[in-house]
Amino acid sequence: MRHLKWTLLIAALWSTAAGYTYAANAGRAIYAAHCSACHGANGQGALPGTPNFSLQGGVLSLPDSVLLNRIENGYQAAGAPMPMPAKGGDPALTHEELTQVLGYIRANFGQKK
Repeated sequence: MRHLKWTLLIAALWSTAAGYTYAANAGRAIYAAHCSACHGANGQGALPGTPNFSLQGGVLSLPDSVLLNRIENGYQAAGAPMPMPAKGGDPALTHEELTQVLGYIRANFGQKK
C-alpha cells in the first residue's frame, strides 16, 4: 500500500511538470506569431516601451492573473508609445492559448529562482 501511495504521488508530480512543459512548448508558436515582433525573439523588447522579460523585479514579477488580464485585454504601459493589443491582435486566441503563451514566456525569459 505504501508503494502505491508513492507511485501515485510521483505520477501526479510528473504529470504536473509535464503539463507545464507542454503549455510552455505550445505557447512558443503563438509567441513567435503574435508577440515576438514587439517583445523580441529573446524577450528583451524589440520596440521602445516594450518590457524586457528577463529583468529581475520586472514585469514577470507580477502575478499570472495580472499578466493574463493584460494579454487578454491589451495594456498601455506608462511611457510606451503604443498599447499592446488585446490577444496580440488575434481575437481568435483562447484563454487557454494565452495561458500557454505566458507559460512559454515565464519558462524561457523569466528570472530563474
